[in-house]
Amino acid sequence: MSDYKIVIPARFGSSRLPGKPLIHLAGKPMVQHVYERALETGVKDIVIATDDQRIFEVAKAFGANVMMTSVGHENGTERIAEVAQNLNWSADDVIVNVQGDEPLIPKSLIQLTANGLLENPSAGMSSICTPIDCADDAFDPNAVKVVLNNQGFAMYFSRAPIPWDRDLYKTGESQLTQLAPVYRHIGMYGYRVSFLKQYASMEPTPIEQAECLEQLRALCYGVKIHMGVIAQPPGHGVDTQEDVKRVEEQLSVLN
Repeated sequence: MSDYKIVIPARFGSSRLPGKPLIHLAGKPMVQHVYERALETGVKDIVIATDDQRIFEVAKAFGANVMMTSVGHENGTERIAEVAQNLNWSADDVIVNVQGDEPLIPKSLIQLTANGLLENPSAGMSSICTPIDCADDAFDPNAVKVVLNNQGFAMYFSRAPIPWDRDLYKTGESQLTQLAPVYRHIGMYGYRVSFLKQYASMEPTPIEQAECLEQLRALCYGVKIHMGVIAQPPGHGVDTQEDVKRVEEQLSVLN
């Protein structure tokens, strides 16, 4: 049995798709598909954390362990921290955050994220990244880049093209450096409970606010983030009505 826990944050509010976790895909609410992906890992402790009674009741109906959490949380990390505190999970416990809008998430990525913490006791967080192979992505500010050290830990995250090839990039944005790997960050996270206990007291930092990247807060406070590297980026989650149609087609094939 895998020695970690999974929390699925599922909030009702969404600017583009209100009630997103309850949207039906291939005959089931989306949050149920996500829960079933989590079950495929064999993990015993799986909790859906919501702020809405409708999601709570639906999750209970399909047999999930679900917890009501505060409506005041600004992000999934805060919601997961509340779950860990309420369930009195120990400081060394590892939690993987499986987003409630990722009905196609493969179990291998969940396990990889957990392994970043299980195999690296000094890490407080874990995440994943994938190589960038074209200059357009490297220079796209919507694609978050990460630089790793020799042990696989994040040194810095940025919307800028990093590492910066001083000689090549001064000629423009048409080529991608070959001097060092360029990695795109995939926003999937694992946490050690000891980090979540610290997180509540961590004030936002200027560099985090400048880049609009919350993970920089952890680095600024000295928290080590281990990064798993995957060959190809995973499929996108559900953010738009077009995503709903695309994902439903894929789920229909799988089922």
